[in-house]
Amino acid sequence: MKAAIVSVRDIGQKIYFVRGHRVMLDGDLAELYEVATKNLNKAVRRNPARFPKDFMFQLTELEHERLRFQTGTLKKARGAHRKYLPLVFTEQGVAMLSSVLNSDRAAQVNIAIVRTFVKLREMLETNKDLAKKIEQLERKFLAHDDQFRAVFEAIRKLMTVGSPLQQKRIKGLVE
Repeated sequence: MKAAIVSVRDIGQKIYFVRGHRVMLDGDLAELYEVATKNLNKAVRRNPARFPKDFMFQLTELEHERLRFQTGTLKKARGAHRKYLPLVFTEQGVAMLSSVLNSDRAAQVNIAIVRTFVKLREMLETNKDLAKKIEQLERKFLAHDDQFRAVFEAIRKLMTVGSPLQQKRIKGLVE
């Protein structure tokens, strides 16, 4: 079996939560596709009908500043700053990019990104369901027996930071 062109972990680190959407920055996508950010954005701007507002949007100055501060991307060199605010793409927008970027790499990277979004969605849903079931059990058994209290405390500890059951925290802006 052929190794993935980009790892799920690498892609997962480039997913942010902005305006209630899981998104990827144009610069991060350009890096994955091995194209210049300017060229990626040109291809998108040439095809506006393919990118409605729920597929792609431009960050505000405040969003961009907060994101730059959070990720530590402030560069001091001349010409290191962008002229325009970044575009961000939702999962659907990323999928649409393969139709405007005609290369084998774009197709392979898109497949990896879509798989990452799917895994992320599955992880979030699994942890949500698990937490709900534990809460139901806790209400049922704690009313009858204090011995279960220690069991539920141990389960909660397993679901906290560092646990394999911990819900993946998505980097991004607090909205």
